[in-house]
Amino acid sequence: MAVRIGELLLKEECITALQLQEALDRQEEHGGKLGFNLAQLGFVEDDEIASVLSKQYGVPSINLTQFDIDASVIQLVPAATARKYEIVPVSRDGATLTIAMSDPTNVFAVDDIKFMTGYQVEPVVAAQTALVAAIERYYASDNGSSDGTSSDDIEHGEIQLALASQALEELSVVDGDDLEVLGEADDLDVVTLERQGGEAPVVRLVNVVLASAIQKGASDIHIEPYEKEYRVRYRIDGTLYTVMSPPLKFRDAITSRLKIMAKLDIAEKRLPQDGRIKLRLSVEGGAKEIDFRVSCLPTLFGEKIVMRLLDRSKLMLDMTKLGFESHSLSRFEDAISRPWGLVLVTGPTGSGKTNTLYSAISKINISGTNIMTAEDPVEFNLTGVNQVQMRENIGLNFAAALRSFLRQDPNIILVGEIRDFETAEIAVKAALTGHLVLSTLHTNDAPSTVNRLMNMGIEPFLVASAVNLICAQRLVRRVCEDCAEEHPMPAPALEEIGFDAEQAATVVPRKGAGCERCRETGYKGRVGLYEVLQVTDDLREMILRGSSTLDIRRKAIEDGMLTLRASGLHKIAAGQTSIEEVLKETVR
Repeated sequence: MAVRIGELLLKEECITALQLQEALDRQEEHGGKLGFNLAQLGFVEDDEIASVLSKQYGVPSINLTQFDIDASVIQLVPAATARKYEIVPVSRDGATLTIAMSDPTNVFAVDDIKFMTGYQVEPVVAAQTALVAAIERYYASDNGSSDGTSSDDIEHGEIQLALASQALEELSVVDGDDLEVLGEADDLDVVTLERQGGEAPVVRLVNVVLASAIQKGASDIHIEPYEKEYRVRYRIDGTLYTVMSPPLKFRDAITSRLKIMAKLDIAEKRLPQDGRIKLRLSVEGGAKEIDFRVSCLPTLFGEKIVMRLLDRSKLMLDMTKLGFESHSLSRFEDAISRPWGLVLVTGPTGSGKTNTLYSAISKINISGTNIMTAEDPVEFNLTGVNQVQMRENIGLNFAAALRSFLRQDPNIILVGEIRDFETAEIAVKAALTGHLVLSTLHTNDAPSTVNRLMNMGIEPFLVASAVNLICAQRLVRRVCEDCAEEHPMPAPALEEIGFDAEQAATVVPRKGAGCERCRETGYKGRVGLYEVLQVTDDLREMILRGSSTLDIRRKAIEDGMLTLRASGLHKIAAGQTSIEEVLKETVR
């Protein structure tokens, strides 16, 4: 945007090319917008900048130095918000609030003001220097945020959730009786819940929560009621962060709004429910669809709602970028390229198993194969793959789907999860009758998966014959590249966590110092740790003899298997993650 303003000023002959370059150099050194730097250097006047901006954006301009704003209008927008977005409320006419801003295309600012005030927002253009001066003039008594929240704490483009509770309290005066809690939740009738779920303040709050989660890159949203608190948390890169605490009286209204969006029964508050919300989000001139998987669970003080964000644009289908070491990736690709056999991916919930399976399916999805998947739920639609959604309430479970698949002439079968003996038995038999079967199990590591199958009732000879490969995985946070710093550690400490003496002498771990990009956490994004056990002939013999998990692990390591801890040590040595993350997710 800065270059466009500079070009317009040049075109209008307000500045010279030499002055533009000098202002750009100053901008690079001191920051700020180009117009502000040009004004500070004395190359242009505020009126000239406002006039050019008005032409650029097609909205009226205003000279704030010649305008006296009523105090009641200023009070509509908190000081923290005015400073954050560099905006000033100018006038109010009925349900319309006019605000002066240097960039009227900033939809986050406009939406935030709409949310806080309940007014329609009409932007006008003003020069940045005039805006800064006006903010200092009208908000002189507010040196910080009106609620103690510094605007520096809130990154650009984020909805100001810290002020949402205060804003909702102000908005509740409109039809407030409809939004008051009428005693216990069970006392509210369906009509009241529907009305509360459709009220404008509640709709705006829910939209803010969903949009902000997408902008922050959250994987889950937790909305949790307690006796004296109601909080919203986001899971970002595997860690939960509290982002806001709405007034407790909005609990039932927010729950009802989300249940209506997910097409759930708002009158049923005693049983768990699952649903789905699909939204279309406009991003940089385009649009993308985001799915929210919604789960409602009755708790002591109301229904807890957890929403899993399913963003297809973030689905990583390139196996080389998941975090596999080259040796482990080679073994995994060899296993999924075989015409038959069972490939298992194990790990806890949220460890990336679905992403790994989808990546595997994507790699082997060619026109000459018939791929069938049984999933609960189907998270992403894959072109050329026949995906079936499980419906336990009508008897369509993994075992029933697998039986039907075998009559559908499949080449490759993906089973979302092996949960019981029946599913495990059919999956193993399918793997032994000329089908490649991919599935998941919840086990701590790859070697223990063998005994887990046998404990479920599968005979050792079937396990030994059917299983080709087992991949255990975890996700750890990546060190932020923008603020990564070297943190040398003594060699004995590195040896203690698993490095050998030679590696300990050369490895220099990295940590993130914290910056705006990573929200001061030191981490940005996640990478996988993988333990890939290839079932060789020697291991098949051990399985048939009933060898212990410890013996199987020892033999697999001799055959070249990298454990989860060893995979983590590789990531530490490469500077991808920190020692703390690896120690948190793995054991020696």
